[in-house]
Amino acid sequence: MTFRARIHDERRRTAQTLLAFIVLTIAMLAGTYAHAADEPDLIFRRSTVFKLLTPNDKLATYGVDDPGIEGVACHFTVPEKGGIKGWLGVAEEVSDISLACRQTGPIRFKEKLKQGDDIFRQRRSLFFKKMQIVRGCDVKRNVLVYMVYSDRVIEGSPQNSTSSIPIMPWGASDTAMQKCADFISD
Repeated sequence: MTFRARIHDERRRTAQTLLAFIVLTIAMLAGTYAHAADEPDLIFRRSTVFKLLTPNDKLATYGVDDPGIEGVACHFTVPEKGGIKGWLGVAEEVSDISLACRQTGPIRFKEKLKQGDDIFRQRRSLFFKKMQIVRGCDVKRNVLVYMVYSDRVIEGSPQNSTSSIPIMPWGASDTAMQKCADFISD
């Protein structure tokens, strides 16, 4: 095989590899947007790092309702990478996530729940990293406890945030205060 033929063959393989990568990326991003109904509500975003020709790095605050308990909402703030990788959706996001959960109405358990159940899960990198919000019950104090953290298949992160909600009556007409111990089990 001549030198020119080898160069041509190498360029063709490189182009095929690049095309395969682009098709795979588009397919994965299309899969991400197919689950838009499961997405949390975006409250607002603020830019933190200016990038001239690509999207800025941002902090984004989202809201999500606890799917198993009426009257509870959580808000979390996550950093979102800008730049080329962020724009293409291939950047691995950092694990710095803050969380605040509050009672928004009378607390009503919809069903029996397990200690440490996920209430929300979101991918934080193209393949391996995910963020999770989990719920628990402090039986002694009748308090709902929420924790957010991120993990990877191989190695997780110790960074986390915790928020708690004491189960209290919601107004004078809310007399049927429930106990989390009756609805959440190990």
